[in-house]
Amino acid sequence: MSEALLETVEVGPADAKASVIWLHGLGANGHDFEPIVPELQLPADASVRFVFPHAPEQAVTVNGGMVMPAWYDVYGLTAGTPVDEPGLDRAAGWVEALIAREANRGVPASRLVLAGFSQGGALALHTGLRYTDGLAGVMGLSTYLPLRDHLAQARASANRQTPIFLAHGHQDPVLSFEMGQTARDALEALGYPVAWHEYPMAHQVCLEEIRAVGQWLTERLGLAR
Repeated sequence: MSEALLETVEVGPADAKASVIWLHGLGANGHDFEPIVPELQLPADASVRFVFPHAPEQAVTVNGGMVMPAWYDVYGLTAGTPVDEPGLDRAAGWVEALIAREANRGVPASRLVLAGFSQGGALALHTGLRYTDGLAGVMGLSTYLPLRDHLAQARASANRQTPIFLAHGHQDPVLSFEMGQTARDALEALGYPVAWHEYPMAHQVCLEEIRAVGQWLTERLGLAR
């Protein structure tokens, strides 16, 4: 991993008391979810910084080797397809460096939510559940749980009771609804408190979901209404 931090888009005060690091999906960038911040309807005086990193560009096997912003390589999207474990771990290091920067800026892990959509959600789950300091929460939207068979041994004790928000669309043609259900079931089987939400949508987010995210963040970060 390069020592240089990922470039990020940031929304919120410089002296924030809580942070959300939000990871975009494959082929997108840090600006992708920037517009939803006001739609979350957080309390007006909420002192929250949203950090949206840009993934580096790399060749993605499932897309014919096309170079695009990606957290790690993807070999396929069906059950049993090998996972780019070295790539996942490398990307987790990038995210951990951003978590450490938030701590240096006055926001400890206990006041930080790690979130992501699609590939970013998979990375959020992979990183957050292995992180050695307790996080305020982990959120995965329209995503899956990579290396789920490894998690029982690899997870960190500090985050074994960390609340998890999962949401998925019934008509998702990219990452099937069943992949989301499988992630939920695997996490619940390990004892994680999972808030599960499902919506009649494709591989996207909807307003009802965004409002549910806002409510969950308000609760997890202790923001007064």
